[in-house]
Amino acid sequence: MKLNINILRRITPRWLVFLIDLSICFLSIFLSYYLRFNFVIPEKEIDAIPFAIFSVLIIRIISFLVGRTYTGMVRYTGTKDILRIFVTMFLGSVLILIVSISYLAYKDRYLIPISIIIIDFFVSTFVLAFSRLFVKTLFLEFNTQKKILENILIYGTGDLALITKKALDRNHKNNTKVVGFIDHHKKLIGNKIDGVKVYNINNIEKVIKDKNVSAIIISEKGIPTSRKRFLVDICIENDVVVKTIPNINSWINGELTINQLKNIKIEDLLERPEIVMDKDKISVQIKYKTILVTGAAGSIGSEIVRQLTNLLPKKIILLDIAESPLYDIELELKDSLNFGSFEIVVGDIRNKEFIEKVFEEQQPEIVFHAAAYKHVPMMEKHPHQAIITNVLGTKIVADAAIKYNVKKFVMISTDKAVNPTNVMGASKRIAEIYIQSLSKISNVNFITTRFGNVLGSNGSVIPRFRKQIESGGPVTVTHPDVTRYFMTIPEACQLVLEAASMGKGGEIFIFDMGESVKIVNLAEKMIYLAGLKPNKDIKISFTGLRPGEKLYEELLANKENTIPTYHSQIMIAKVRDYDNNEVCNQIHELIEIAKTYDKFKIVRKMKEIVPEFISKNSIYEALDPKN
Repeated sequence: MKLNINILRRITPRWLVFLIDLSICFLSIFLSYYLRFNFVIPEKEIDAIPFAIFSVLIIRIISFLVGRTYTGMVRYTGTKDILRIFVTMFLGSVLILIVSISYLAYKDRYLIPISIIIIDFFVSTFVLAFSRLFVKTLFLEFNTQKKILENILIYGTGDLALITKKALDRNHKNNTKVVGFIDHHKKLIGNKIDGVKVYNINNIEKVIKDKNVSAIIISEKGIPTSRKRFLVDICIENDVVVKTIPNINSWINGELTINQLKNIKIEDLLERPEIVMDKDKISVQIKYKTILVTGAAGSIGSEIVRQLTNLLPKKIILLDIAESPLYDIELELKDSLNFGSFEIVVGDIRNKEFIEKVFEEQQPEIVFHAAAYKHVPMMEKHPHQAIITNVLGTKIVADAAIKYNVKKFVMISTDKAVNPTNVMGASKRIAEIYIQSLSKISNVNFITTRFGNVLGSNGSVIPRFRKQIESGGPVTVTHPDVTRYFMTIPEACQLVLEAASMGKGGEIFIFDMGESVKIVNLAEKMIYLAGLKPNKDIKISFTGLRPGEKLYEELLANKENTIPTYHSQIMIAKVRDYDNNEVCNQIHELIEIAKTYDKFKIVRKMKEIVPEFISKNSIYEALDPKN
């Protein structure tokens, strides 16, 4: 078929188009005479017809040469080509009219009756334009019909669904065909939108099979995650690709294009209902205040900064040791968020003199402490770094907050601090204990927030799986039964701000993390969403639990209980009180031991401070009571 098309292109040069157009004009003038005289031409007109047709053809030749109507590629005829034909034919007809009127002066009659000139103009113009559009349509059909068409279903029946269909229809190279709309509203089932039938979402599997559907496009925004999961699960079972449309703000020139359609991401399936924030209450806490965010270049810290920009703070101080990510968030604040009331500070929270200098110069009123080491296996190998950063670093920042009269200090902790099985989790628990003990002896409102894994954060499992899939696998999962809680970064930071606004000091706020997710199921679904099949296209291999890793995470220790707050997704953990003097002595000893870099001595002291710290899959299991 491709060969025939190429031959057709080679044997249709411009001169042939020119001759065909001239032939159409020749037939048009003949037809115009017959139409004008009801197919019975008077004898007095018959004698003038040869000269009249000759005159018309000469004028048309001149018009075509001047207008260059024959030079366009017929198979790509567009609006401009049709307009050029109309103008050329109109000016040519005006010239014919002038010649015909001039003939009247010599022969006392029109060369061509005016009515025939008008009929000829409309007939010839229509046929020339129609012939080009007809050839274009044939070319497109001939060139694409032989390819395998992809049948598409669109979820949704609103304006976005119709826009999505029209975008698919416009793109002939895309070789797709919309065979139906899917919706859950019973009133719309069976109706047609733009000539395409609406089907019930409950019958989607039957529709996929009957229509041989290869892809579904979710055009509707804000649909419940449960419905989204239902759609995706059905599609996975039937080898159907699921795509979504981007936000309207990202459309090019306000128009949706096919290239903007993206495969649905696993993050879309782990979303939960939007958090309802008490923005007024939060804003009162933040408005016109100077805010310090440590770890401001990290996943959580940077998102806290983004959300603070909407709450009218007086100033935000972004502190981090990582200069390149810090520069990135600086550019984002300037270019994307149009926020200028901030200051970038590159430095280390483990440097006491530096931190006190920052507090002295900036005089922050609220501190969000997100700086920490969070990588479990890495800290298992380097417990001294976990202590110096997560414990000493937190102590230095918290002590500075007291010294410089900060009003509120919010520490970002982790679910791994609950019944810790690894050094990282235990170090965060010790930091929590210190923060709790300070709330009893100072006027600073010390608050701790505790939550699980966040989607897309640095070191998160999802970006790692995505890279492994892109490189062809294998996707590595530690254990077939391992589970984790997940929360989106914006959701976690919204809850941090909400908890910060309600905290009075000394509380550990825990967040409703929803249902835990089995990691192997997460990996399988990500492979499917990439258009591949687990253990066929991409292998899933189990590597064994890493040092210090749990099979599942907890949000509360066994002896803790919770009390509700006014926010359904935030609870307060009730924990035992700690004496600050005792805690300070213990932490001082721990920091001194950490300076020796003796791993076992460090971890032994950690277990003394946190008795519930029982190591798992680690060399430090030898230090536990049972051993």
